[in-house]
Amino acid sequence: MSRTRWRFGLAATAFLVAAGLLPAPAHAEDAADYAITVDPTAKGAKIDDTMYGVFFEDINRAADGGLYAELVQNRSFEYSTDDNRSYTPLTSWTVDGAGQVVNDDGRLNARNRNYLSLAAGSTVTNAGYNTGVHVEEGKKYDFSVWARAESGTTLTVSLQDADGSLATARQVAAKGGWAKYKATFTATRTSSDGRLTVASSAAAALDMVSLFPRDTYKHQANGLRKDLAEKVAALHPGFVRFPGGCLVNTGSMEDYSEASDWQRKRSYQWKDTIGRVEERATNSNFWGYNQSYGLGYYEYFRLSEDIGAMPLPVVPALVTGCGQNRAVDDDALLKRHIQDTLDLIEFANGPVTSTWGKKRARMGHPKPFHLTHIEVGNEENLPVEFFARFKEFRAAIAAKYPDITVISNSGPDDSGSTFDTAWQLNKDAKVDMVDEHYYNSPQWFLQNNDRYDSYDRSGPKVFLGEYASLGNAFKNGLAEAAYMTGLERNADVVKLASYAPLFANEDYVQWQPDLVWFNNHASWNSANYEVQKLFMTNVGDRVVPSTATGTPSLTGPIAGAVGLSTWATTAAYDDVKVTDADGNSLLSDDFSGDASKWTHSGGGSWSVQDGQYVQTDVAAENTMVSAGDTDWHDYDLHVKATKKSGKEGFLVAFGVKDTGSYYWWNLGGWNNTQSAVEQAVDGGKSTLISKAGSVETGRAYDIDIKVRGRQVTLYLDGQEWGSFTDDKPAEPFRQVVTKDKKTGDLIVKVVNAQSTAARTAIDLGGAKVASKARVTTLTADPNAVNSETGTPVVPVKSTFDGVADRFTYTFPANSVTFLRIKQR
Repeated sequence: MSRTRWRFGLAATAFLVAAGLLPAPAHAEDAADYAITVDPTAKGAKIDDTMYGVFFEDINRAADGGLYAELVQNRSFEYSTDDNRSYTPLTSWTVDGAGQVVNDDGRLNARNRNYLSLAAGSTVTNAGYNTGVHVEEGKKYDFSVWARAESGTTLTVSLQDADGSLATARQVAAKGGWAKYKATFTATRTSSDGRLTVASSAAAALDMVSLFPRDTYKHQANGLRKDLAEKVAALHPGFVRFPGGCLVNTGSMEDYSEASDWQRKRSYQWKDTIGRVEERATNSNFWGYNQSYGLGYYEYFRLSEDIGAMPLPVVPALVTGCGQNRAVDDDALLKRHIQDTLDLIEFANGPVTSTWGKKRARMGHPKPFHLTHIEVGNEENLPVEFFARFKEFRAAIAAKYPDITVISNSGPDDSGSTFDTAWQLNKDAKVDMVDEHYYNSPQWFLQNNDRYDSYDRSGPKVFLGEYASLGNAFKNGLAEAAYMTGLERNADVVKLASYAPLFANEDYVQWQPDLVWFNNHASWNSANYEVQKLFMTNVGDRVVPSTATGTPSLTGPIAGAVGLSTWATTAAYDDVKVTDADGNSLLSDDFSGDASKWTHSGGGSWSVQDGQYVQTDVAAENTMVSAGDTDWHDYDLHVKATKKSGKEGFLVAFGVKDTGSYYWWNLGGWNNTQSAVEQAVDGGKSTLISKAGSVETGRAYDIDIKVRGRQVTLYLDGQEWGSFTDDKPAEPFRQVVTKDKKTGDLIVKVVNAQSTAARTAIDLGGAKVASKARVTTLTADPNAVNSETGTPVVPVKSTFDGVADRFTYTFPANSVTFLRIKQR
């Protein structure tokens, strides 16, 4: 074959190293030269105090066993099995003797339906979360239980671990109908493996068995775990978005009033989560576990107030998202949800004389919570159906509460047909603000710093409600930091932004990366947290326009082998052909023999069957097999693909470098609702082009992919499906300058996401400044990850004495640096 020799410039090589496309050199080169020019006389975008916030969703056990301080798991015996998961009403409990969970007319109340019937002389023990119940020596813990014992009983309550007692046992006399009984423990030892045991001398019914640390955040009853709440407060967030996320718009939209359908999974609805704790529901949620509503809307509002943040609730719009496609066509139910939203605003802001304001006051907060923003819906895949419902919500809210900002959304991706349709509907209807969500590779964040530069300044504002670079290593934080300089530069368009998710319990992970990690006794900040904190506590009030030199250009071709894969699907492939630009054959395989040309690097079960290469494991995800040379470029790939069974379609890869770096055409992905081209770099994927669509089971599709330089054209059954050009440089050097009105500081924020130091000439444009700057630096190995036992990514504070109108500063390799420079 004839091959074209491609050349890379020095600058391009530097950013490709940073993006993970080339290995880092064994010895970093001398510092690369950059320049930053600041114009202190020009007025940039105003930055609102609420620019950065947090998003709390009950994912990764973020609430029960996490931020909610309750130490007893499944305290009300309400856990239920859903989607073939093995939860039972006795999950986390062990009964010694005779006892069973009962659901009959003797229950505690209509929403707390299960209770434990315990025979005389029997005991029940709770295992808590993670390794057990965590207690600390000398600290107090408040026990409570609802009990019914018609003939009377003595409840002996104890805390112990394998080494013995953790506190002096307490005895509680109970007699008669349901009543709440309390006791207090003082821990005599520290343990993370404790067990709470309740023994009954006579027959008794038990419910809402609870153990709370006395030392909760702000010493609130039914409160929050102190160390986790303090980590949120330390960010000084401008807002708190809650409760989801996928919890909002998945599951049934009905409430908990139907006794015949009690165990059904439901969306998160605010009225289920307030009032007396013993009268709140427990739900089998979207993320695969049961959540109590002990941490409900009242506690969310209270946390927002305690940390000085704006509450930002999200309510369901009766259209599903998160990989589901369903619009509820029930006008009466829609009207009920609209009224529920109006009632929520009244609960937050209404006077104590109003219906819902009175309920808030009875819970202990007569003053309003000052709600100003509310979001309708989350990541809906059906933009037309969603927007029809959104307009009804917005009209009802505007009629009664015209000062409330009503936020819409643009679906689950950063681009594609759903995104484009949603944004056009939002623009046409002059929506105030649109929520965007995306989780992409570090390379995508380095490539797309200019994303909002071209947004319509007169159109809807942007709420970046969920984003992350798919990893908790420092290189992920660096990419996010580089991107955040673009958010600030465009603060006139991007009004709110929050990393997601916020919390992860290390033993119960449904999604990662996450900002704060914890177990039952410790918590630690991720590298991403340290980046967010640095930006959130050094925002400034206005952007000071500035420019930087050194942007590289991308000149190399897309190169790599070819691959086949499946995701929760069985599929058959045939007639694979790869030819170069001149028509010469690079690979031809009709599987009439064996599959020796292919390397199996993923899961699944591949075999040659009847002249096809077949993957037969319907549960396996990313079953990648590859063939060819990683140096291949400028080629045509042909594949015949047939879905045999499962919930998705098939994946055809090109530009395959290794198991974590490739492009693939994902046909029938996202539960067979979308097709997209995704790029993976070091395991993190981002979407380059997407469209709604599905594939048929049993139908053979002809797939052709034409790769020329950095342009790719895709054909399905001979018709062009789409094309893209991947030519945006992953710029590793980014900066923004803001001014803090209160202190008068210029804040020069520089991200150097490469293995070479950046020697930078800084021109402050004639500004009169003090010679000394306060410096905060984050720097570490790009692969460094914080953990319970080690935190290599931590901020370091210092001073720099060489500041002048023009000065030089060398920013370390792989660093985020903030210079606070006092103006005279």
